[in-house]
Amino acid sequence: MPAYLVVIDESEEARSALRFAARRAARTGSSVEIVALIPPADFVQWGAVQAAMEEEARLRAEAKVLQASGAIIEEAGIRPSITVKQGEPVKEVTAILKEREDIAALVLGAAAEGGPGPLVSHFAGTVAGSLPCPVIIVPGGLPDETLDRLS
Repeated sequence: MPAYLVVIDESEEARSALRFAARRAARTGSSVEIVALIPPADFVQWGAVQAAMEEEARLRAEAKVLQASGAIIEEAGIRPSITVKQGEPVKEVTAILKEREDIAALVLGAAAEGGPGPLVSHFAGTVAGSLPCPVIIVPGGLPDETLDRLS
């Protein structure tokens, strides 16, 4: 079954991207793959402190993804797959796209103000023509009613 890949963080534009992907998946008989990315931790001299910091970041990311997936189940009636990865966001998303042949589209939210964000800048930039799937960029400033109509 094809899947829409959505990268989740705490931003409003990520919520918009997830809403769009969930509604599209429900209408097309697809699934949603939610990925929460944990940035690599800065090096801390004491390993136990660094491990505790990484575990805290992982727990926050898992809670964020569970909250988002609950909204999808309620909104679109589908159960998403959830992945939490630690590392550089661009590298991690690129690796997922290379590993998974079932990804129908990468769905990213662009910030409503200022720059679109690092993932949108990268995947809609020079690498866009060599990606294994389309990139859907959802404007973060769209109201829910417009998102619902477009999805």
